[in-house]
Amino acid sequence: MLTTEDRDDVAVLRIEHGRVGALDVELLDALTEAVTASDRAVVITGSGSSFSAGVDLRRILDGGRPYTEELLAALSRTFRVVFDHPRPTVAAVNGHAIAGGCVLALACDLRLMSGGRIGLTELTVGVPFPTTALEIVRHALGSRAGQVLLGARTGDRERALALGMVDELTEPGELLPRAVALATELASRSPESYRLAKSALHRPANAAIEATADGDAAVLAGWTSDDTRLRIEGALAALARR
Repeated sequence: MLTTEDRDDVAVLRIEHGRVGALDVELLDALTEAVTASDRAVVITGSGSSFSAGVDLRRILDGGRPYTEELLAALSRTFRVVFDHPRPTVAAVNGHAIAGGCVLALACDLRLMSGGRIGLTELTVGVPFPTTALEIVRHALGSRAGQVLLGARTGDRERALALGMVDELTEPGELLPRAVALATELASRSPESYRLAKSALHRPANAAIEATADGDAAVLAGWTSDDTRLRIEGALAALARR
């Protein structure tokens, strides 16, 4: 599900969960635990052709409202832990980073990409954005956030670079070494100074997140509506026909 490799002062977390690294409660809990337990710089990457293709839609249909509520809480927990990790975080986007997988990459301090497609496609299946995900997207993309979020499209790595979704493009064989090198460089700076600067930069996003600490009731209602269920079923049927 998630493997950890130590490379000098960097912890490399590799998502190895099914064919596309789909995010479910178990994987999200594993990511949260691994990042929380680390006192070093972290590189997050995937395996095969995907970084992470987003949440496991089939589990949402099968689990209904109880599972969906648990999933939304786990998503917000993981995104926040990565976003607020006091040490440097780098996403090594090795392949498709879709929806929640894209948010996971945007939660990192730096993002490198070698291939695949990336985008925020939540609105195509009718699921509204939890506040934590939305504020992380707003922080990472600034004035481009609306274009990327409302457009609900995926793009290749060149488009991702042009929109500021990633910071640097690499070839596949260079991706992980380059990500580790950047994480090592960032980690060589004063840990306390890095933490304070990162905390200050994130303060507006975190204030907005904490303003909805009582929960995203409207978001949960949107994720569990009949219309959303029909859209998810349609999306899964379309994938099965490919």
